[in-house]
Amino acid sequence: MLRYALQTLRARKGGFTGAFLALLCAAALITACGILLETGLRGTIGTERYAGSPVIVAGDQNVHQVTVERKGDKTKRKEKTKPLGERVWLPAGTVTTLAALPGVRAAVPEITFPAYAVGPSGQVVPGVDGKASYGHAWSSAPLTPFTLVEGAAPASADEVVVDRELAARTGLEPGAALTVQSTDAPRTYRVTGIAAPSGGDLGQQTSLFFTDAEADRLSRRPGHVMAVGLLPEPGVSAPELAARAAKALNGTGAQVVTGGDRGPVEFLDAAKARIKLVSLGGAIGGTSLLVAILVVVGTFALTIQQRHRELALLRAIAATPRQVRRLIGREALIVGALAGVLGSVAGLPLAHWLHGEFVDFKAIPETLEPTVGVFPFFAAVGAALLGAWAAARISARRTSRIRPAEALSEAALEQHGVAWGRLGAGIAFLIGGAVLLVVLSTLRSEPAATPVTFLSVVVLAVAVSLLGPLIARIALAVLGIPLKVSRVGGHLATANARAHTKRLSAAITPLTLLIGMACTVFFVQTTMGAAATAQARAGNKADWVVGSAGPGVPAQAGERLRRLPGVSAVTEIVRTSVRVGLEKYPAQGVSTDGLALTWDPAVTAGSLDGFGPRSVALSELAADALGKKPGDELRLTLGDGTGAALTVAAVYERGLGFGDVTMAHSLVSRHVDNPLASSLLVKTRDGAGPGRAELRTALGARPGVAVLDRDEVEDLQAEVQRSNAEVNYVAMGLIIAFTAIAVVNTLAMSVFDRTREFALLQLIGTTRRQVRGMLRIEAALVVLISTVLGSGIAFAVLTAFSIGMTGSASPSVDVGMYLGTLGFGGLLAALATLIPGRLALKGRPADVIGSRA
Repeated sequence: MLRYALQTLRARKGGFTGAFLALLCAAALITACGILLETGLRGTIGTERYAGSPVIVAGDQNVHQVTVERKGDKTKRKEKTKPLGERVWLPAGTVTTLAALPGVRAAVPEITFPAYAVGPSGQVVPGVDGKASYGHAWSSAPLTPFTLVEGAAPASADEVVVDRELAARTGLEPGAALTVQSTDAPRTYRVTGIAAPSGGDLGQQTSLFFTDAEADRLSRRPGHVMAVGLLPEPGVSAPELAARAAKALNGTGAQVVTGGDRGPVEFLDAAKARIKLVSLGGAIGGTSLLVAILVVVGTFALTIQQRHRELALLRAIAATPRQVRRLIGREALIVGALAGVLGSVAGLPLAHWLHGEFVDFKAIPETLEPTVGVFPFFAAVGAALLGAWAAARISARRTSRIRPAEALSEAALEQHGVAWGRLGAGIAFLIGGAVLLVVLSTLRSEPAATPVTFLSVVVLAVAVSLLGPLIARIALAVLGIPLKVSRVGGHLATANARAHTKRLSAAITPLTLLIGMACTVFFVQTTMGAAATAQARAGNKADWVVGSAGPGVPAQAGERLRRLPGVSAVTEIVRTSVRVGLEKYPAQGVSTDGLALTWDPAVTAGSLDGFGPRSVALSELAADALGKKPGDELRLTLGDGTGAALTVAAVYERGLGFGDVTMAHSLVSRHVDNPLASSLLVKTRDGAGPGRAELRTALGARPGVAVLDRDEVEDLQAEVQRSNAEVNYVAMGLIIAFTAIAVVNTLAMSVFDRTREFALLQLIGTTRRQVRGMLRIEAALVVLISTVLGSGIAFAVLTAFSIGMTGSASPSVDVGMYLGTLGFGGLLAALATLIPGRLALKGRPADVIGSRA
């Protein structure tokens, strides 16, 4: 049987090429997603700042939840953890405890805070390659280690040492004056020295060093340290020293790390990115797998359909159903094995490209390096083998089971009825899709709604695939009348489509999936963005917004504006995240004086009157999820792990625009890594308030600070939303690209299989021009039907998504993007039909008929 399968593959290379390409693309996608998933699970995060310290002690960056289950005499204890959004600091006394341990040569305290150099023209100088810039105490230099290459260490509060990379980039030398924007008002320091790490300049951060007292002041965390590096005495190993430190700090919540575990402690964003990558890789991989199954089954169905006559003849010469199934199964396994191996190899550069794109979009940091193991490759090959075998068996099920005479009859003329099993399965998937839409309309968080959104598209596309012949007949009944305008081409196209509805259905399915998936990917983002923008616009009552291109807006800026005549209120805003139990909520801190003049979150319960440091306001989504109402106590964990018990003062409607949790600025700013305000809302007196120029004058020389009107703020928000959406476009774009390949693949296979039909049409008097006209009309039919079905699926899904996420049944659709999607689909269909059609018409009709006889 294997020999016959190989002979069949050699004889029908063209027919199996389509299936091979579909499986190869599917295997490449699965491999790439598997590598991303593996990188998230066990990717390495290299250390820079702590390279010279083999043991690092830091705060526990997780919030813990312990549950105890009792079943009879047995007790089961489960502990779950989730990462915190800000840095957890340690008591300064930890340094003394660790320094007293045997084997410790030095316990080096680490203090880190935002600190940016300011250029001569007042612009904020970013860190190396546009990354972050941090300030440290000079006493922590041995952690890397940094050593002086020029000048001397800082000795007074107005002195600073800069790293070599920054000095080279800005032309700084010892003795130069340098303005630094840190967590306070900008201050001018004297550069006393230039330092460099022993292993070469750092690539992920820029470093400025201050005296210990000045660093402690700028950190805004008196009596605390961010981490402690332990330098061992000669002969003491890092594991041995780590064990001693862990024993001494048992019960304090501190974590002790060595080796490769130091990277996640240094780069919290990289540690968080691992979680994001697991979620992203899993979501893309899962959706890719579902789409791949649909595409591969459709491709094999078309391949089997084209071999109907051949398989019918096998049945007629006494081949048993089992033998036919074994032949088809082995053919599929050969194709699947070859496609799986080549596809898994192609997935490796695809994964590295994806990783690079995510780094460029700042979705993940460079420090999270790709991790490649054998599992993604085995998974891809296994999925290709299993997918090919299952798709072939499903597609050949009817052909192998029916009687030989009946098989020959169906091979000569397509069966017009729809099999009851196929019809029942199609209706079941349609009902399943409707159920998913109902569920989607009740989901109010993006992490929960996103997978259901794309699953709904795939399930409804499967329903279209199964009900395709029936849908094609209904569409032809409607479109047949206008097609009569083209007497020859329209007649031929209509007759062909009616005689071969399964072939038409096979062409419609991938294009429907392409349009439905692309529109959903694009307009989920625009729907969320438009809703958030609308809520932010409606809730922002300020006349002006002060923003920053640097680390933030210092508190002194707000104080100056409040003293300016004509200013009614200034609200400082600082962003963070909190945990309630294990659930994460985006949060903000707002200054409370005059809050009602600058901010209107559309309060639906309670009031913001008297809102203070022990108050909290919740969005309707958060209040419903937590079961809280005004007057209730809410216990939450702030970004740095500090617990807080606050009283719910109000519940508001505009959670998409302002986050789910709102607290007082005075509380939040003490528990974030960067206490500077992200923006200031400024309300002026009607008709008598200061303008932009007066506000700028009042602010004085504030590096990177700008005064914006409402339109400029909305433009910036739109830019941020586009930047965030690009990550999803790249991720889901691979699936769209795969589906586009499937569209071309399926249509080209369908046209090339009709070479004999085209020759016969020419022999009975049809011109080549008329045949090409028929193909153009057929392509237009496919595009039109697919557009209606794909758009219907997308807008049904988007409406359900919009109801759940925004409370409105009006998704936001970019008309230009929508028309571009339809144009792209139409272009693919035209090229995949007309180019193969021209090639199929090249031979002499008599020769073509003779060669296929």
